[in-house]
Amino acid sequence: MNVSVLVPALATATTSATPLLLAAMGETVTERAGVLNLGIEGMMLVGAVCAFAIDSASGSQILGIAAGAFGGAALSVVFALLTLTLAANQVASGLAVAIFGAGLSSLLGAGFVGRSVVPLAHLHIFLLSDIPVLGPLLLRQDLLVYASVAITAGTWWVLGRTRTGMVLRAVGENDQSAYALGYNVIRIRYLAVLFGGAMSGLAGAYLSLAATPMWMEGLTAGRGWIALVLVVFGAWRPWRVLIGAYLFGGISVLQLYLQGAGLVAIPSQILAMIPYLATIIVLTAISAGGARRLAAPACLGKPFRATT
Repeated sequence: MNVSVLVPALATATTSATPLLLAAMGETVTERAGVLNLGIEGMMLVGAVCAFAIDSASGSQILGIAAGAFGGAALSVVFALLTLTLAANQVASGLAVAIFGAGLSSLLGAGFVGRSVVPLAHLHIFLLSDIPVLGPLLLRQDLLVYASVAITAGTWWVLGRTRTGMVLRAVGENDQSAYALGYNVIRIRYLAVLFGGAMSGLAGAYLSLAATPMWMEGLTAGRGWIALVLVVFGAWRPWRVLIGAYLFGGISVLQLYLQGAGLVAIPSQILAMIPYLATIIVLTAISAGGARRLAAPACLGKPFRATT
């Protein structure tokens, strides 16, 4: 593969990785607080349709992005009410929210099917963006690509270098001890779930405004489930999650280029399965490795009940 093909392929991989990274980073914070949110797919879809609708109505991409984050956060409140206030099973509630979000997005987006919007503009830094190879890859991306990397750096810093991050991690590791020290476990987990929902909505907004600037049902195509795998793949560490997102983004682009190369001996449906097969392989390898080696938060998925 020569440079003229490699550079566009890597740039496309960045586009494919960005929504995965945004959703996975939100889920990383949520799970570090001890909450397992399987509703990412539904939150991404609601964020995508909200972003597209507001962008179409207002012509403002900034308002569209904000609406996407708000839509994802709003649906995450439903999940938080079920799991944190009512102490419902987190797995069942997450699956219900994912299904509900898919149905709600189809309803809200019924009038927008097939319509398109102007995609997010790629930034151009004078002279620097024209540098061969590095320019198109690093200095000619849209705003949300840079924002996703900045959010990753911020998440790493907050979780590992601040008191806020220490408290959040303590809630995820031992909620009873954190409660005994005077921390409001439910409130902290609510905030973590809201952040995760907003990031999922932002990921959906990226899909409908940048990656595929149009609306169609099922726009996320399972990316929410891949984001869940990335959190485990990255061992709940932001920079590892970023590496995983770009690896999966590269795999997604690989199957497109294999189809474009005219590999007629392999059906296109099988090539399209590559990212999801990779997801299954990673999950299998992770399971075989044992949960202890993953260092998952000790209270992940467990409801909190205050003891007196």
